[in-house]
Amino acid sequence: MRLGLALGYWGRGPSADHVPLAQEAERLGYDSVWTAESWGSDAFTPLTWIAARTSRIRLGTAVAQMAARSPTTTAMHALTLDHLSGGRMMLGLGLSGPQVVEGWYGRPFPRSPLTATREYVDVVRQVLRREAPVELDGRFHSHPYRGPDATGIGKALKPITHPLHADLPVLLGAEGPKNVAQTVRIADGWLPLYWSPSRPEVYGEAVRDLPRDFVVAPMARVQVCDDVPEGLLPVKVMLGFYIGGMGHAARNFHADLMARMGYEEEARRIQRLFLEGHREEAVLAVPDAFADEISLVGPRERIAERLESWRKGPVTDLLALAPDPHSLRVLAELNS
Repeated sequence: MRLGLALGYWGRGPSADHVPLAQEAERLGYDSVWTAESWGSDAFTPLTWIAARTSRIRLGTAVAQMAARSPTTTAMHALTLDHLSGGRMMLGLGLSGPQVVEGWYGRPFPRSPLTATREYVDVVRQVLRREAPVELDGRFHSHPYRGPDATGIGKALKPITHPLHADLPVLLGAEGPKNVAQTVRIADGWLPLYWSPSRPEVYGEAVRDLPRDFVVAPMARVQVCDDVPEGLLPVKVMLGFYIGGMGHAARNFHADLMARMGYEEEARRIQRLFLEGHREEAVLAVPDAFADEISLVGPRERIAERLESWRKGPVTDLLALAPDPHSLRVLAELNS
């Protein structure tokens, strides 16, 4: 099982720790480092900054949001950074949800998310292959544009720049079983959310029969500490925000996933508390058991024991949300 470092996205501003952590991860033999975006910092710029200060570690977006850019723009970002980094780029994509897509990006959330994702990946692949001008008569993406307000003189184009890798890895963040099944068919890898080694069935039958070399790369907080409940608190803060705040009360994919994992009553309570403005109570309502099963937190011996269950399943890459160099180092030692 390869190791990666997950840095997420910024809060109020950039973290001074991100570049040193990425450099330490590279020194320790980590395979990859990943950045993300929500509605603040973007995923590609910090990754470029890290690329300039490292030499070997692979670079991934987990995830770049599809609504933020047209698929050709995303492909341009990926091929540019792949060149600048010497071929280290991996493109992780995610659709996000209606609240973010419509509220932040000012675009309609697709009524057929699977079709929108499939078309997006198709266009990205066409750009990276550079075999012919990009053409797609899609429901959500058309190249050239053929909408009712089109001029009619749009021209199919292929990138001026020759991509360094026609097969640059494309990974997808997917939560529902149908989305996961499509991801297995059209992508090179999958970025699961809330991966629990004991509950792979919640993601559907597709997880049971994965293609050869298919990447499964979940994120998990990794923290070496003596006090497990205290170490789980950052996980609960994250879960409270995702389950309570990243989605509408009637449509929240993250809350739905937690419900499928056996915590439906708790998920709805967290949503209700968060939406009513009781954020601290929402965080405290996250069960320690749920936070614990999707994390690696506690003394070294406890993490070592629990790490075995992550190795036994389909996970190929563990992306560690690690708050400190010591936790990074311990994980590397345990995984060697």
